[in-house]
Amino acid sequence: MTGTLYGLGVGPGDPELVTLKAIRVLRGLPVVAYPAPEDGASFARSVVASRLSPAQTEIAIRVPMTRSAAPAQAVYDRAALEIAGHLEADRDVGVLCQGDPFFYGSFIQIFDRLAAKFPTRVVPGVSSLTACAAAAGLPLVTRDEILTVLPATLSETELEKHLKQAESAAILKLGRHLSKARRVLKRLGLVERASYIEHASLESQKILPLDAADPASAPYFSMILVRRGRKGER
Repeated sequence: MTGTLYGLGVGPGDPELVTLKAIRVLRGLPVVAYPAPEDGASFARSVVASRLSPAQTEIAIRVPMTRSAAPAQAVYDRAALEIAGHLEADRDVGVLCQGDPFFYGSFIQIFDRLAAKFPTRVVPGVSSLTACAAAAGLPLVTRDEILTVLPATLSETELEKHLKQAESAAILKLGRHLSKARRVLKRLGLVERASYIEHASLESQKILPLDAADPASAPYFSMILVRRGRKGER
């Protein structure tokens, strides 16, 4: 017998957007893990802090925010070993994940290392994509339109290639890449159809025309939404 690994989506930040299922599962877990910066508190943990019990063992997965992937991979390797120890001792472990575990979620790193060895269940969460659309009052797609989801970490050339064909697009992980994404959208004549959203569902939420967004202060958790419809409708 082993414990079960749970990936728990805790949504974009508003505690009221955590699902009833995620709360039910969380309350029954002896061990809870979550990503955190090298220094400071975990955002994912803060969303459900009032639901945690002092009796639960907590594992902070402290991931360095560097451009190189190697340090983060080493951290996830160590975290997976620690989590595996609890699972082997027949203790269920829940890994908190901002947004949805399988939509650019940090939980995927643990899933890839442990899902083949232990029973694994994923509880979906409200993703940043749908949270940003709801906050901005912007429908993403309708009927048979196609939604293109792009990480802003792509090269300028790659972003332009995909956006040229997009009917509706979401550009995620902006941060220091905001200026690059805006340059591409300007070249394509799409700036007026684009909206900028940061910290969706939080008190610090901002919704701005793309030209009004400040590249110097754009957080990693910000997004651009663009919708132009099919060619015949533009």
